[in-house]
Amino acid sequence: MIALAPDQDRAPDDAKLEVGRLGANIMHFARLLRRAGLPVGPSETLAAQQAASLIDIGNKAEARTALRTAMIHRHEHQDVFDQAFALFWRDPAAAEQAAAMALMEAQKEKQIDRPPPAARRVAEAMASKRPPPSKPKDEPPHIDAVLTVSERERLQAMDFEAMSAAEINAAKREIKRLQLPLDLRRTRRMRPDATGPATDLRRTIRDSLRQGGEIFDIARTRQITRPPPLVVLCDISGSMSRYAQILLHFLHAVANERDRVHIFLFGTRLSNISRQLRHRDPEVSFQMVSHVVPDWSGGTRIGEALEQFNRSWSRRVLGQGAVVLLITDGLDRDGAHGLAENMDRLHRSCTRLIWLNPLLRWSGFEPKSQGIRAMLPHVDEFRPVHNLASLRTLIDLLSRPAPSRGAMQRNSA
Repeated sequence: MIALAPDQDRAPDDAKLEVGRLGANIMHFARLLRRAGLPVGPSETLAAQQAASLIDIGNKAEARTALRTAMIHRHEHQDVFDQAFALFWRDPAAAEQAAAMALMEAQKEKQIDRPPPAARRVAEAMASKRPPPSKPKDEPPHIDAVLTVSERERLQAMDFEAMSAAEINAAKREIKRLQLPLDLRRTRRMRPDATGPATDLRRTIRDSLRQGGEIFDIARTRQITRPPPLVVLCDISGSMSRYAQILLHFLHAVANERDRVHIFLFGTRLSNISRQLRHRDPEVSFQMVSHVVPDWSGGTRIGEALEQFNRSWSRRVLGQGAVVLLITDGLDRDGAHGLAENMDRLHRSCTRLIWLNPLLRWSGFEPKSQGIRAMLPHVDEFRPVHNLASLRTLIDLLSRPAPSRGAMQRNSA
């Protein structure tokens, strides 16, 4: 690793070698960011190398700002980048020191105070550069199936907010395996079907005209079945940002598997990201989302966001038995101003309104805030969403036929 400030009296060959080493270090720095969970690809690496050639490399603050501008596209990734920059560009032995720190933290007793998520993820990313110790050749391979199963079960019950970088990557892989069965419903439209239960007299007579009026076959039809529209309203405020990052992977998988899926993000404003999440590549999809969502990890105005949705989008997407998933913790910056009225309109416009709240992971949860008390009377179901097990429960819930609202009200009573 080289220093940030090259000498001006150095020979031209040494200067070229210095520039080449700087480009290689930027490439290694990009790999560190990827191991820490940031979406840094070849385009960001080339942009960072070009930015480094246009600034005073001796100014550390200027270098950090240039690299962060070229390589980071989301506000919530800034803390991870700053920790990685401080560790990587400090001295050549930073990786070994980070690995030793991670090892010491693992040997300590479990404490209540947890290290910052950014520092923990960067330390794990730098410690992962050390290759695993090789086993002796004469030792037979041994697979502990019990440990593997227990580790997977632990991941299913682990809270998203408490996961490390490696556990988040494992959770994303598990989310990709989740499949949401289609709850098909009959529509008023018909399609031709030789074995259909209904007779199509109009098409039968039309076909007989080609045979001089003789009827040789009876045309039959069947009702078209389609999944109901799925509308998702997800909170991306500061208190929900960690959960929203994981849930976006689940919503991306659902948007690519189901038909008629509409996804909205809201913080201080409402953003429609349905078109961006239909891209097959999740990294490209999330990068497109970052360009259209300006208020990530900001405040929360639930009532204003629901009012905008009811005014601009409800008539377009809420129809034919639509199911609405409202993902938020109910903590509104404006209190309960206009929240009850907009929740009541949303509830009456859809067939099923399910509120997913990560605060329900606490056994002693009580609806004390004004926003939660204003929203609860207008939802059909109130469920937690904080780990993989809760996502599987949600999939099982959506795959079953929706009960009538009278039955849901009797069960809640």
